[in-house]
Amino acid sequence: MGFHEFSSPYDWSRIAAYKRTAKAAFGGMIDLSVGSPVDPVPDSVRKALAVAANDPNAYGYPATAGTADLRAAIAEWFSAARDVDLQAIHADVVPTVGSKEGVALMASLLHFGEDDVVVQPKVSYPTYEIGTQLAGAQVLKVDDVADVASWRNVPGVKAVWVNSPCNPTGEVYSAERMAGIVAAAREIGAVVLSDECYALMQWRGATNSADDDPLQSTPCALRSDVCAGSAEGVLVLYSLSKQSNMAGYRTAFIAGDESLIASMSAYRKQIGQIIPGPVQAAMAAGLRDLESVKVQHARYRERLGVLVSALRAYGYCTDMPDGALYVWVRAKSGDCWTDMEQLAKIGIIASPGEFYGAPECLRFSATASDEAIASAAERLAR
Repeated sequence: MGFHEFSSPYDWSRIAAYKRTAKAAFGGMIDLSVGSPVDPVPDSVRKALAVAANDPNAYGYPATAGTADLRAAIAEWFSAARDVDLQAIHADVVPTVGSKEGVALMASLLHFGEDDVVVQPKVSYPTYEIGTQLAGAQVLKVDDVADVASWRNVPGVKAVWVNSPCNPTGEVYSAERMAGIVAAAREIGAVVLSDECYALMQWRGATNSADDDPLQSTPCALRSDVCAGSAEGVLVLYSLSKQSNMAGYRTAFIAGDESLIASMSAYRKQIGQIIPGPVQAAMAAGLRDLESVKVQHARYRERLGVLVSALRAYGYCTDMPDGALYVWVRAKSGDCWTDMEQLAKIGIIASPGEFYGAPECLRFSATASDEAIASAAERLAR
């Protein structure tokens, strides 16, 4: 039957009128809506891309499963940044053309259908729901997926989406809560789908010091104390879009249960979901360049601090998020669209919380330049 129909309020054309208002404001528009990176790609990545531009993996067809070097780089990164030994837990990996593609195709590649249920948080990244709809499966939204009683006894549950750090809220799950999700999912034969794209962007205990270490990262679903030493029934998604500003490179991967990865890889090969060869080389370089990740971490920590202070000055009740790259606030008016209108008058565009399942909230992105964040802070403080 192919892809099924989907429905979602997640439509960026809905904020076009607010952007027109913002562009007419004094000083023009400051866009804090989409989480698109603005900083330079690391030199190591650009050099690797150039060197690989005429490799056999460039003029020939690249490997769906990734080159040996890329696969080694992913394993090294898991060990250095996530305290995970992929080999020890019998995990495999497959690169994806960006993490959104991995999310959107997940339910389809796992062969879910109309009698199957996929659990997700009520407030979450919209593509979880869209991907489940595309497969023709059923969506079950719960307040907190760590409250396993809310889904463990529901007939037909085949997968549970976890997002830590969370887009949009910034919430971070402890290892204990994640381990509870994994254990409960295994009891009913469901797969844990852990979206960890912001894993190295954590701010709990951040000191605004250059000594802050992003490698003190949030718990991974494949960490031994979370998955009980086995990748069975667990899939983790990660992206280099934020840690290395490689959103346009479309570099991400899925890691976990080797039997599930093998099946997904076979389908991905047939439909041509393959990262270009030179980009695979660039991805390997990005994973190994942890010093550049630390530089980017410091940039985002500073921008978030400025943004949080400015939003407080404007009247929002908020604090530094535990993780991710967004400040999530309750609308002063109680309605995201009313606040969007007021913010647009001073030239600022946020994301309406309705996109993420919470129309009473807004999301402000820190993926803007230092100059843009400073200008937004100035306007919010007036």
